[in-house]
Amino acid sequence: MLFDTPVYILFLALVVPVYWWLKTRRRQNPFLLAVSYLFYGWWDWRFLGLILASTVVDFYCAREIDRSDDPGRRKVLLTVSVTVNLAFLGFFKYFNFFIDSAAVMLGALGLDVPMPVLRILLPPGISFYTFQELAYIVDVYKRRIPPARSLVDYALFISLFPHLIAGPIQRPSHLLPQVEEERRKNFKTMTDGLLLILMGLFRKVVIADNCALLANSAFDGNFGPPTTAVVLLGVYAFAWQIYGDFSGYSDIARGSAQLLGFHFIVNFRQPYLSRSIQEFWRRWHISLSTWLRDYLYIPLGGNRRGERRTYKNLLTTMVLGGLWHGANWTFVIWGALHGAMLAVTRFFTRGREEPDPVSDEGQSLLRGWGKRVLVFHVVCLAWIFFRAPSVGEAAQFLGGVANWDWRPEYAAALWYLGFFTLPLFVVDLHLERSGGEYPLATAGARPRMALAAVLVGMIALLAGTDSNAFIYFQF
Repeated sequence: MLFDTPVYILFLALVVPVYWWLKTRRRQNPFLLAVSYLFYGWWDWRFLGLILASTVVDFYCAREIDRSDDPGRRKVLLTVSVTVNLAFLGFFKYFNFFIDSAAVMLGALGLDVPMPVLRILLPPGISFYTFQELAYIVDVYKRRIPPARSLVDYALFISLFPHLIAGPIQRPSHLLPQVEEERRKNFKTMTDGLLLILMGLFRKVVIADNCALLANSAFDGNFGPPTTAVVLLGVYAFAWQIYGDFSGYSDIARGSAQLLGFHFIVNFRQPYLSRSIQEFWRRWHISLSTWLRDYLYIPLGGNRRGERRTYKNLLTTMVLGGLWHGANWTFVIWGALHGAMLAVTRFFTRGREEPDPVSDEGQSLLRGWGKRVLVFHVVCLAWIFFRAPSVGEAAQFLGGVANWDWRPEYAAALWYLGFFTLPLFVVDLHLERSGGEYPLATAGARPRMALAAVLVGMIALLAGTDSNAFIYFQF
């Protein structure tokens, strides 16, 4: 995988000029497909066979589904495609998880049953490209979109390298038409792309990597046994680490796409300024939350079958969303907590109109910020299970809240945390008010050049001392 940051920037610098030199889509698409497969196969070429197999199956199943008017045949083809995709995902991501869980359950019953042991490597990005493939085949089946006209175009839609490893999850109706059309160079769009990449690097190497130093120390026990201060320090640091990390990757992906003439959907809109859990999920990992809503929650019945069924659907959707993140019971609990919070919030707010997610109109300043603080801490509670290696360690870490011991080094760590989280908080406040995708997005050339220079300087001077892989690469 070519996503070591300096290597990726060099890779991008080599790809973009050649891509535009080729001029037409018929030349650009095969080139982009080749470099995307190079990008993906660099770490382990064997995984190329997996993505190629699922791509070919989906492409031909979709074509036959579109050509057929026989409901039975169309359903069989849909089933074949979905089964292949979920089988690949289930085997490579969840085989060992279910085997280990079964062994623990049988052991608790006093049964000693030999279980198969396999060393299975998780293909990078399999969760992301599988969801894109599922969305495509379902949309073609429901005749929301026509099937791709060529295998090369469809393969590029699935494997376009900026989004391949960690999203955002691209909707077929949004990206596939862009792949099938001619692209034109646009200086403003490409400049925006460069600034998005710089903003993404700032979020990642300045904010996330420095917060990771504190989060890792707290969760790994380097600060000693968990105490109230260590728990708060660790969970606050991780909350800003994962936000800076993943929103940073999304900005880099979106900026890279814009250099190539593509537009990716926005994946984050200041989620820690949310005033409800529902609003949080409209702002956090938007490409996943909308996918879960449209392809899981609504097909389950959504809110159309009474309140009890709605609560069940919310819980089911979020538990499966948690499991999508990783083969560990910690992710299941994380999803269940969010599902429960969504259900509880819905129960207490039935019949009330939700506030505009980007406006405080009609609410007092104190009440609005009180809701934001409450929602942030509820989200942080769930982050403990997301970050901890096991349920037992999460419970042990959370139990440290009852320990009020204080050490002088905690104060220095809290100051360090504030120094590296305040800039992103200020950026979010600005974006909340301006509605821009990055600061000064609508300003003239000189202010944006000055912003670029500031970002480069901060990245050079304040980058974290440890290089951490993007968190969502593991999913």
